[in-house]
Amino acid sequence: MLDLRIAGRKAIVCAASKGLGRACAMALGRAGVDLVITARTKETLEQTAEEIRKETGAKVTAVPGDISTEAGRQATLAACPNPDILVNNCGGPPHGDFREWSVEDWQKAVNANMLTPIMLIKATVDGMCERKFGRIVNITSGSVKSPIPNLGMSNGARAGLTAFCAGLARQVAKYNVTINGLLPGPFLTDRLRSGIEYEARRQNISFEEQLAKRGSTTPAGRVGDPAEFGDACAFLCAASSGFIVGQNLLLDGGAFNSTMG
Repeated sequence: MLDLRIAGRKAIVCAASKGLGRACAMALGRAGVDLVITARTKETLEQTAEEIRKETGAKVTAVPGDISTEAGRQATLAACPNPDILVNNCGGPPHGDFREWSVEDWQKAVNANMLTPIMLIKATVDGMCERKFGRIVNITSGSVKSPIPNLGMSNGARAGLTAFCAGLARQVAKYNVTINGLLPGPFLTDRLRSGIEYEARRQNISFEEQLAKRGSTTPAGRVGDPAEFGDACAFLCAASSGFIVGQNLLLDGGAFNSTMG
């Protein structure tokens, strides 16, 4: 097993009660990282914390709350004021036609998917620089590279975060602090599962048939396993990953068709 050389490091993983955030926390737990995990639903978060403890033996502190609020961020930072690793993650804004979105809709999307990660970076990056170690991973979306027509708020807010971090990453790299993005395509999370179940009912076919249809849209011929995403996150957080700076790693089974990803 590859030793990532981050055992004993401290990490904050946002929106970690399920899905890709949970997968990242689990992978870091296996690497021996002490975890502070956040999510809005206390019961689900506590259950996930216990599952990670049992499976990995990691120290896990669950901090329920909404990370997109100042109170949620302060509670998380109080539990882990000097993280070595920060995994930014927040639920995406709704689908729809931009003509229907108000200023308030946009402000909520930008706050959750751009400003919240920036505020967490602001609170932690200088300490990382002083300690000469830091790994910041932003979970964004494949839409950063290939925009999705009915996800305009996500396209805009996440691209804004990516652009901001592209500049900051080059400023802090000399302190052994890296900032990179992880861009998911289709992964079998609860959200994707519910969408597949809906389509399967609508088309009167089985879940497995609809899952296969969804997977066939990628060159890999399948949807992703969240554990694969978590392992990619842990790799970017490794001690040996300090030369990976300002990159955006697309995990989409090859769906984005480009000579240079």
